Amino acid sequence: MAAAGIITEYNPLHMGHVHLMAEARRLLGPETGILCVMSGHYVQRGDFAVAGKFARAAAAVRSGADLVLELPVPWALSSAEGFAAGAVEILKATGVVTHLVFGSEGGDAAPLVRCAEALCSPAFSQRLREELKRGDSFPAARQRALETLLPPADAGALARPNDTLGVEYCKALRGGGIQPAAVLRRGAGHNCEAAGGGFVSASAIRARLRRGDGEEALSLMAPAMAEGYRAERAAGRAPASLSNCERAVLARLRFLEEADWAALDLGNEGLYRRFARFAGSAATLAELLEAVKTKRYPLARLRRMVFRAYLGLPPAPPERPAYLRVLAANRRGTALLAGMRTAAALPVLTKPAAVRRLPEEAQRLFALEARASRLYALACPDPAAVPDERRTGPVIVREEG
Repeated sequence: MAAAGIITEYNPLHMGHVHLMAEARRLLGPETGILCVMSGHYVQRGDFAVAGKFARAAAAVRSGADLVLELPVPWALSSAEGFAAGAVEILKATGVVTHLVFGSEGGDAAPLVRCAEALCSPAFSQRLREELKRGDSFPAARQRALETLLPPADAGALARPNDTLGVEYCKALRGGGIQPAAVLRRGAGHNCEAAGGGFVSASAIRARLRRGDGEEALSLMAPAMAEGYRAERAAGRAPASLSNCERAVLARLRFLEEADWAALDLGNEGLYRRFARFAGSAATLAELLEAVKTKRYPLARLRRMVFRAYLGLPPAPPERPAYLRVLAANRRGTALLAGMRTAAALPVLTKPAAVRRLPEEAQRLFALEARASRLYALACPDPAAVPDERRTGPVIVREEG
């Protein structure tokens, strides 16, 4: 069975996400399987997911997906490049995915492929080094460097958030057999907290949850997500929020020495010194981030550094994930799994206990994921209500009738 891959967070799942799955089948055929790679309990902007990964994965399967695999936390809390690279490695490793479908402001994959090729060229590396000497942020320097190599219409992709991520997908796909397929995004933009025409963004829904407009937020989710979120909220597992465990995070950060921060500063730009200087006295994370930030460092990068420090993650993710972990599936998803049993390049993990039979690398990754889940529980209203990662299997969705 051919499958379309979708890389996502579903934080939370809304009708724009459902539309993308429907468009994948419209483009590739109604019998196409939809295989999602989804962040677990943590998301790429540097935050807790508002609801747990199993609830979000089950909602995805009830809304059009067939199989949801987890993007492990070292990649989920990486830069856009690391996030894309890890997720694409999972799609490649399944052996069944033929296309990667993603939302795009332009709706055309061709200019994104041209951007990806230019970004991977030796000429770009030289131009980027020259631009970074001017002291601007990395995104601004990268944009200007790319504009020296491509027409403005192509280089402009890096100024649009979904197209920027699409370029990273295309970079990760180079030399592989999976084809990119861009779908025109409708509605509010990525990370836009205002409602736009068409579909409302996940950021806008999260903003309503933070304001206490719970029922309005639920009305903007996909129906299966709203139902799942209500159940998680009733059980004390949602919403997960930094406000529930901010002092736990600060306590961990105060424990770190300058050398610990230095290990997390992959750019070797001296950012670690600012964290080491202010983390020992900041009373809130907002205060810490305000003290550390400069125009050179995007806030999301600083937040990711905080969360990587909190979780004790290595400074960079491994070269690729060590297994394919199933979070949820339906009947067609189990058929995809059957194909993966022979086609997959990595072990397929459906039962947590089976990790004991996997190589040491896989066992270490799963242990890290379990530790991250225990810390995620502290962000939930009732930490005791969050199930043990080591004893939680995938959600199998049975079709009605």
